[in-house]
Amino acid sequence: MAATILIVDDEPDLVDTLRFSLEREGYGVLSANDGPRALELIRGRPAPDLVLLDLMLPTLSGTEVCRRMRMAEETRSLPVIMVSARGDEIDRVVAFELGVDDYVVKPFSVRELLLRVRAILGRHLVEETVRSGELVCERLRIDLDGHWAWVDGHEVELTALEFRLLAALVSRRGRVQTRDSLLVEVWGSEVEVTTRTVDTHVQRLRRKLDPVGHYIETLRGVGYRFLASDEPAHGVSRYAPGLGGAAASSR
Repeated sequence: MAATILIVDDEPDLVDTLRFSLEREGYGVLSANDGPRALELIRGRPAPDLVLLDLMLPTLSGTEVCRRMRMAEETRSLPVIMVSARGDEIDRVVAFELGVDDYVVKPFSVRELLLRVRAILGRHLVEETVRSGELVCERLRIDLDGHWAWVDGHEVELTALEFRLLAALVSRRGRVQTRDSLLVEVWGSEVEVTTRTVDTHVQRLRRKLDPVGHYIETLRGVGYRFLASDEPAHGVSRYAPGLGGAAASSR
């Protein structure tokens, strides 16, 4: 069944252009020209598979629409691409902290946007089996109950903290995790550590996960994202494989 894309934008010409291009690619298309209508369609049945969300909307802003989506259990994991004429770093940071999957600045190439839509839908369809506390993402398998991890069938020895960090990233595959949110989830809000601690542990985790360490992408100034794919990311700093190979560690 073809995926359905919800376009949320108050520019009729842009909506028409995107609708034509998306339908030509075989997608179903819904549209809304303000925030309240967008939330009605997002909460409807069947729900869309991805939302193209304008930042500056009448009545209810795109950031508020996204915030309400992420607060609701049924729409928390729905993919969102923020589309905006505002390209400042602070706007991108706020959007990613709210949980958007990608950020596109107007004017943009429709062809590039279609590629981003396809990539994000693909990542959400990547086989991720959760059974008896197990996560499977392509070449990586994680036993959450037993605290084991394997790459290509070979065990990766991780400390308890490294395992929690890996599980946090993989369980939200395709979504950006800020350094602050990782500090709270992995280290605990009461621990006196800095965001630099996150960077150090991510670098160590990448080396241990070699040859799939590059699946952990860096989004400059924001945090990290686990892609579980070799496809190139947009606007991120790729991990350099030359930083090192496998490293031994005691549990």
